[in-house]
Amino acid sequence: MRIGVLGAGQLAQAFARRATAAGHEVILSNRAGPQSLSATVSKLGPSVFAGSALAAAEMDTVVLAVQSDHIDQALIDLPDWGGRTLVDATNDLLGVAPLPGVLTSSERVADLARGARVVKALNTISACRFAGDPRRAEGRRVVLVSGDDIPSKRAFQGLVEQMGFAAIDLGGLAEGGRLQQVPGGILAGVDLMRFDR
Repeated sequence: MRIGVLGAGQLAQAFARRATAAGHEVILSNRAGPQSLSATVSKLGPSVFAGSALAAAEMDTVVLAVQSDHIDQALIDLPDWGGRTLVDATNDLLGVAPLPGVLTSSERVADLARGARVVKALNTISACRFAGDPRRAEGRRVVLVSGDDIPSKRAFQGLVEQMGFAAIDLGGLAEGGRLQQVPGGILAGVDLMRFDR
């Protein structure tokens, strides 16, 4: 599978390492263009490529890994997503916890990404923890997942499991996204392990 990533920071690179170790290819993109990523992709290995944001967004699964103040810019000029999966890994660090009835940050991302099946994931785990081995003697590190489209959510859970993590489904973007939203979510920043029996 080829996976697109909008962003090329620490989490994007950690994701690329884990995805390629599981046998996938990754297209990284950033605002400065593919040429600016040549050193980054060369250190990440032969299965990571630099591309434009449009090229990354054309993949069936795309990870949004940009700073919160760059979300609009990352998504605004992209065409309709046509049912492809957009994994929202962003955190609005300057925002406030959403009150009941107020859209979560991922619901706002879904409004910006026309036609995307948005899955909230990868935002509660730090890049250094994601980059490390998810397997421990006692179990596996957890990745929390929320989303309204069940097939897209299940497919991403499968990808996360391929990488060695344990995926836990929190429900839809409104309820699950609220639990994992940064700031304010009660599961935000919590390092969880699932104990294998």
